[in-house]
Amino acid sequence: MNRYRAIACVALVAGLLLTYFVWATEVDPESRWRFKLGLDLAGGTELIYRADMSQTASEEQDDALTALRDVIDRRVNLFGVAEPIVQTQEASTALGTTEDRLIVDLPGVTDIQAAVDALGETPVLEFKLVRVVDDETAEYSATGLTGRYLEKASLQFASGVSAALAEPQVLLSFDSAGAELFEKITSEHVGEMLAIFLDGVPISTPVIQEAIPGGQATVSGNFTATQARDLVRNLNFGALPVPIILESSSAIGPSLGAAAIDAGVLAGLVGFALIALFMILWYRLPGLIAVVALVEYLAFMLAVIKVVPVTLTASGIAGLIITLGMAVDANVLISERMKEELKKGEGAREAVRVGFARAWSAIRDGHLTMLISGVILFWLGTSIVQGFALVFVLGVLASLISAVTLSRVFLLAIVPEMREGAWRFLMGSGFRKQN
Repeated sequence: MNRYRAIACVALVAGLLLTYFVWATEVDPESRWRFKLGLDLAGGTELIYRADMSQTASEEQDDALTALRDVIDRRVNLFGVAEPIVQTQEASTALGTTEDRLIVDLPGVTDIQAAVDALGETPVLEFKLVRVVDDETAEYSATGLTGRYLEKASLQFASGVSAALAEPQVLLSFDSAGAELFEKITSEHVGEMLAIFLDGVPISTPVIQEAIPGGQATVSGNFTATQARDLVRNLNFGALPVPIILESSSAIGPSLGAAAIDAGVLAGLVGFALIALFMILWYRLPGLIAVVALVEYLAFMLAVIKVVPVTLTASGIAGLIITLGMAVDANVLISERMKEELKKGEGAREAVRVGFARAWSAIRDGHLTMLISGVILFWLGTSIVQGFALVFVLGVLASLISAVTLSRVFLLAIVPEMREGAWRFLMGSGFRKQN
């Protein structure tokens, strides 16, 4: 018994420390361990774009999507959004086809038009070969050289009669793959025109005089100095590898997010209070021990959510509340098994040991099926479903430890061998007098 008492004391101290950690890090506005709230709780803007892959080879689409996500991520970080979330997703349409989407979550940004404008400043850069059909018609063919290969852009001025007449130009430097592709294009199409498109509009159509090694190209499009400077800035922010089309946008105000948090916290507190009241009134001492274990479970779960960190959404709060019910269910199974052993005349400690052993298989199987469900939801679900599934899986694991380990240790630390005197009442259940 002394061994169990020592373990129980350590578990209680650990629970108190975890509870203090959760409280202290949340009341400190400068703490790095504050809850990371999702868009539905913190408020902000969500933009959903469709990536136009019509001009991208199928074998290059995955790389193009990755490059698109990275470029947009850099872009939104540059205009000062705290902890933006940029992710890609393959979605099904009503026609049975699939399309690639880019989802941009901007916490704290409630001006949708400002967010769209900020992202819209990022240009799409393309190089296309020109075939003149007649005096008024020209055909353009893609070369595969796009902004995804751009390493940097810089501003220079062409030589002129005077400094005032010097034409501003934009010097493009490609990465190694882009440099090889540019040299290949210019060597195979000497004498042809290579048009430079920006956002679908040709801004320059120079004639290829010779192969150009080194991975540098000059863009001159009758820019003013201000236009050239802005173009260099936007290209360095990130030239989009593929065009994107805004499909939908939504904004959640801070007041709605606060209301969702208040509703979730209230639901959790009321649910926990009702559960605790039922467990103590019906199962007495084992019920009280189960409530203590549940408090430790909650402290552990909240600490894990802070430290990982897990982005907490309204669906995640729902997942946490559901796992709380699962933890209670496990304790009910254990208490009922203990009651059966006590009716057989077993001593109190023996009833605890046998009750936990007999309840283990049902608890294990129930938690295992829930874990499988949670993993499948996380694997196949959207970002909202994944938030629920992640908290749900963590909660199932924590509730398993809480019910099977903590409750058992606490009971074995205080329950005597025989059920005599007050222990007959404390180890009983229900509202009827125990024999």
